[in-house]
Amino acid sequence: MDRTVAYSRDRVQFGRAIGSFQAYKHRLADMMVEIEQARSAVYWAACAVDEGADDAKLAVHAAKSFAADTAFRCAGDMIQLHGGIGFTWDHDAHLFFKRARALQTMMGSGDWHREQIAAMVLGETA
Repeated sequence: MDRTVAYSRDRVQFGRAIGSFQAYKHRLADMMVEIEQARSAVYWAACAVDEGADDAKLAVHAAKSFAADTAFRCAGDMIQLHGGIGFTWDHDAHLFFKRARALQTMMGSGDWHREQIAAMVLGETA
């Protein structure tokens, strides 16, 4: 997100920075909300694991779900908000997208972690 904000200040379109456009601001705000939600979920999981809480496993799955989905969406938004340069090999945006997708594959997608949470809530083994 920091790179996208910096780009929004540098890139000029129609005589003004693209970060001044309302639609662009909305996308950045949505990214910030998602990142803060994921961060809060990670803090909850870390505290639950540290304290040995009964809901630690649930917290870890919730945090992984939020983090996986947020990383993937924000990386995709980064590509779109960077416009044409975001789609090229000349910019690092594609690397963040690939990394987010690889993390989903290695550590489970948000859907998989939500299935684990549902199984725990329903009393099934997870």
